[in-house]
Amino acid sequence: MTEKMLNVGKIINTHGIRGEVKVLRISDFDDRFEVGGTLFLVKENEAPIELEITSHRIHKGFDLLQFKGIDNIGDVEHYKGAFLKITEGQLTDLEEDEYYYHEIIGCDVYMHSGEKIGVIKEILSPGANDVWVMKQEKGKDVLIPYIEEVVKQVDVAANKVIIDPMEGLLD
Repeated sequence: MTEKMLNVGKIINTHGIRGEVKVLRISDFDDRFEVGGTLFLVKENEAPIELEITSHRIHKGFDLLQFKGIDNIGDVEHYKGAFLKITEGQLTDLEEDEYYYHEIIGCDVYMHSGEKIGVIKEILSPGANDVWVMKQEKGKDVLIPYIEEVVKQVDVAANKVIIDPMEGLLD
């Protein structure tokens, strides 16, 4: 498979004896785990395995999934630590001013003046808005709230974000 694949979850454990897996979600989209949907199981140095979801439920903050043709713990035990991915063709169209995490992570961050100040290395989702973790050119990481007052322009094609930091943000 040559199409680029994107992480939507990581299998962290099995659940029960009937082949369910406990998944740490790496996606904001609930429809990624809908029954009938397709995911690709990817383990290091192995070919992706296409899986069809036959059951999905939330339990203690984790997604529990079961796949077609898998009905006992022995079939999924070796999946622990593997990533669940989708292809680029499975991406959902976004609204204006919405971005996928993979489009933002790695973007260079600039001030309005044109001075490069860092690179987005991670995105946190603590509540009302996302928070972008920026690795500064010099100094410690900075948390940038993804709000209109701070993030002025995002150009994913140019791999560039322009911010107008509020007082004290870069200290």
